[in-house]
Amino acid sequence: LIVNRSGSLVYNQNLSKDAPNLEINDWLRLGSTFHGLHEISSQVAPVPSSGIQRIETDNMYLECLQTLTGTKFVVTARPQGNPNLTGILKAIYGIYADYVLKNPFYEMDMPIRCDLFNKHLNAMFARVAR
Repeated sequence: LIVNRSGSLVYNQNLSKDAPNLEINDWLRLGSTFHGLHEISSQVAPVPSSGIQRIETDNMYLECLQTLTGTKFVVTARPQGNPNLTGILKAIYGIYADYVLKNPFYEMDMPIRCDLFNKHLNAMFARVAR
C-alpha cells in the first residue's frame, strides 16, 4: 500500500497469489484505517513517536515506512521466513522517487498510474522472491 499524507490510498498491489483478493473499496478502507491508526498511535504514545512502524502477529507481519512528506509505504508478509521488509520498503521508496515523483505528468496525492513504476516494482519483487 502507498497512502498519501491525507490518508488516501494512492497505490496498492497484491504481490502473492495467496494474498486476499480485495475489492477497491476494501483497499481504500484499509488505507484510510491504517492512516488513522498510525496518526492516533503517534499522538497517544507515552513517549515521542512517529506512529506505527511494525506490527507482528501469529499470522502476519506488517511494516510501515513514513517519509518526511507524510507518505506511508506499507508491506505485509507471512511471519515465517520473511525477508528484510525495511530494506524492501526503502527500495520501493527509491523506485517511487525515480519513477513517480520525477514523472512530469504525475500530480501529488493522486492515484499512481505509471507503467515504469509498476515494471520496476515487479522486477524488484521478482528478485526478492528468489
